[in-house]
Amino acid sequence: MPATLAEAYDVLLFDLDGVVYIGGTPISGAPEALRKASQAGAHVAYVTNNASRTPAAVAALLDGMGAPVTEADVVTSAQAAARLLADRLPPKSKVLVIGATALRLAVRERGLVPVSTAAEQPLAVVQGFGPGIDYGRLAEGGLAVRAGALFVATNADSTIPHAHGTAPGNGSLLKVIEYATGQAPVVAGKPEPPLHRESVIRTGAKHPLVIGDRLDTDIEAAYNTGTDSLLVLTGVDTPRTAALAPKHRRPTYIAEDLDALLRPYPDVTETESGAECGGWTATAGEDGALRVTGHGAAVDGLRALARAAWAAHDRNGELDAAQLDGALGTLAAAGLRI
Repeated sequence: MPATLAEAYDVLLFDLDGVVYIGGTPISGAPEALRKASQAGAHVAYVTNNASRTPAAVAALLDGMGAPVTEADVVTSAQAAARLLADRLPPKSKVLVIGATALRLAVRERGLVPVSTAAEQPLAVVQGFGPGIDYGRLAEGGLAVRAGALFVATNADSTIPHAHGTAPGNGSLLKVIEYATGQAPVVAGKPEPPLHRESVIRTGAKHPLVIGDRLDTDIEAAYNTGTDSLLVLTGVDTPRTAALAPKHRRPTYIAEDLDALLRPYPDVTETESGAECGGWTATAGEDGALRVTGHGAAVDGLRALARAAWAAHDRNGELDAAQLDGALGTLAAAGLRI
């Protein structure tokens, strides 16, 4: 049996924002954990829905934070979208590109020809986020899609992190062309399988582990491809949302941060009334409320709670968030960040 979680997999596929950094600022301890995992022999790779940066630019950012990286270790939704297009179109086909330079480069690398207007009769339109997207470019894309061009999106994230809060993401911008044409795009990014496929092809992974902070992208993408996953609580999702997760968004593992990769993962055992992990027991009462009792690392209590909550959900239907309040309060008092 592997000594650590990282040693159980041949490639570790890390999401970036919320896992390695937040808004470009490294998460405390993350670069060090990545270095230690790499030094221990793990193949560390990075998988992002962000299509506005080239792999080289992402690698430079990570290198500046002290994370182990090469350009080949970075896989983007722009690359996944470009492969999707190349698989469906003849070589040298024209593709109308709406997005940043990184997306145009990815399309060109796949032997396709980036264009900017519908008058050039592109066989496809690909849209990724770019801060310079304007009405004129969206209008050209709409004209091309209405004329029969394949519509592909790098990702469908409705929002993106912004210096002043949360801003509209590519998924929001996609609605312009979709609404105008009645044609929904084929999506390459998480949680859809193409980006994971691109990651496997580029890294040669046979038994990868997906590491992310979002249930609706990272963890759902792992579920959609039959891949194990680790949810870290350094970004978007929380202990509450993890425990309430529907089946297609349940991680294989839960951890507070990336340090969990450097340690053995504890057994989580289901019981007739709930689950146990470490020194903690989680149970569902007759009133439907979840409770935890015990001692030790609070995150072990969360692991037991999540497993008990998932079993209760599958047995009785969707849980009310209030049914978790008491258990989460107990774990908060034990030191878990809620």
